[in-house]
Amino acid sequence: MGGYYFLGFLLFCSLLCVLASGSSRNLPIIAFDEGYTPLFGDNNLVIHRDGKSVHLTLDERTGSGFVSHDIYLHGYFRASIKLPADYTAGVVVAFYMSNGDMFQKNHDEIDFEFLGNIRGKDWRIQTNVYGNGSTSIGREERYGLWFDPAEDFHQYSILWTDSQIIFYVDDIPIREVKRTEAMGGDFPSKPMTLYATIWDGSDWATNGGKYRVNYKYAPYVAEFSDLILHGCAVDPMEHAAKCDNAQASEAVPSGVTPVQRIRMENFRKKHMTYSYCYDKLRYKVPPSECVINPKEAERLRKFDPVTFGNGRHNAKRHRHHSKASPAETASF
Repeated sequence: MGGYYFLGFLLFCSLLCVLASGSSRNLPIIAFDEGYTPLFGDNNLVIHRDGKSVHLTLDERTGSGFVSHDIYLHGYFRASIKLPADYTAGVVVAFYMSNGDMFQKNHDEIDFEFLGNIRGKDWRIQTNVYGNGSTSIGREERYGLWFDPAEDFHQYSILWTDSQIIFYVDDIPIREVKRTEAMGGDFPSKPMTLYATIWDGSDWATNGGKYRVNYKYAPYVAEFSDLILHGCAVDPMEHAAKCDNAQASEAVPSGVTPVQRIRMENFRKKHMTYSYCYDKLRYKVPPSECVINPKEAERLRKFDPVTFGNGRHNAKRHRHHSKASPAETASF
């Protein structure tokens, strides 16, 4: 694995040379066939718009998904996504990185998961990060949104370097994970592939499995477009890296700017409904990488005093699945 860490150092240095704190609008959008291949679902994956838009469908027969041709060690990855509408309980749409096919017992993962809901309630976003098979330490965060993700396309992005992971929605950072020495291998550090899937998560996705997929409303169609793969592709056999450093310096974010940090804090204050760092039912002591924000702690404690406070354990433990209240959906 030493070769991977060396490649990571080289990529990190190269990224610093080409990345800046601006938006990612100038990065090239690739056609599906240039960067991806179908993963499963047969006819439930359909390519549109001259090969630059993909529809993934879930029906009673199967879900569907696609996967990048290459595996990457760090980079910036983005898709514009429009989610299914109406009753979507139990439906899960995912845009994520993983190396589970190569490292079955100690794989890494960086997740955007979109969790459907019963009619009249909004989709929820869940992000998760783990490395070296540390799945027993859930690092989930969950949020409402300030828009309906089923009405139109919105951009969802992952920035992954050797020292940080940032999740973006429409160029607004919603979560920043900084690598700490205490995390060790729990920080994703091995090359990963990018995936997009839609599947039946009835057993857990909506109120712990209380509401299941109702195929009366099928087919459920998730639309993906404006696909961006900007990273360091790694040859799994030769451990050789193929990096494209020709992008304009303003194209990719290198971190969270002061203005973005204000927007991120406002987003989290208004829309975050769950964070593992504050879950006292799961962790008597927060995991080492957690930086406790007293204001976040107080807001979540009021939102759910059982999970985030000192409430009685016989109260409902899944209240953090609730969506943000209307009062929390103001602009930021």
